[in-house]
Amino acid sequence: MGCITKHYLNESTILGVWKIEEDIDTLLGMVELDAEEKKKYRIFASTSRKLEFLSVRALLAELLGKEAKIVYNKNNKPFLSDGSRFISISHSHKLTAILCSTAEKVGIDLEHMSSNIGAIAFKFLNSKEKITKDPEKRRYHMYLHWCAKESLYKICDKEGISIRNNITIEPFEVKESGECRGKVHTKKINESFDLHYTRYDNYAIVWTKKDCENGNIYK
Repeated sequence: MGCITKHYLNESTILGVWKIEEDIDTLLGMVELDAEEKKKYRIFASTSRKLEFLSVRALLAELLGKEAKIVYNKNNKPFLSDGSRFISISHSHKLTAILCSTAEKVGIDLEHMSSNIGAIAFKFLNSKEKITKDPEKRRYHMYLHWCAKESLYKICDKEGISIRNNITIEPFEVKESGECRGKVHTKKINESFDLHYTRYDNYAIVWTKKDCENGNIYK
């Protein structure tokens, strides 16, 4: 199916989502890998990991209108090799998402809602966070908290941040799509963020962005 969403959030920031329905040969024909990328691709043993790798590059080319090389820092945070944009990547099951911007730090996370997330909620929720008691919305609400925290973790790109203890999502009424607020609080960071979320089929998707000049977490 390829790119199912290509949405400009503003003049500098674009969000894209790719639904993986192609086989490996089809995706290989859609991207150009350099020698380093080919070497990395050959290391992957599973078909699903290869499809993820290729779909990321196919989606990025779709968003930018050209091929672009992805590199990673010591925290495994992605960047474009030419330094032209900030970028955040997420993939789960059959979806790949990319958020990129020329002017804003970005973070995005998506999750396929297949597991009983309630069994591990204690690992990422803290006492300040409130999950709806509505049984039809409860699991989705938990996944949104998880994705929101992952998005904030990605945008901060700092070592030692605890998803449970250092990131708090303010209480919000869960809808199919909407907004919420989150805060990252450590000895060195005290920043609040606006987050946006939506549901696609059985996936939860959350993203955040913030101007590079605002706040001190980027220094």
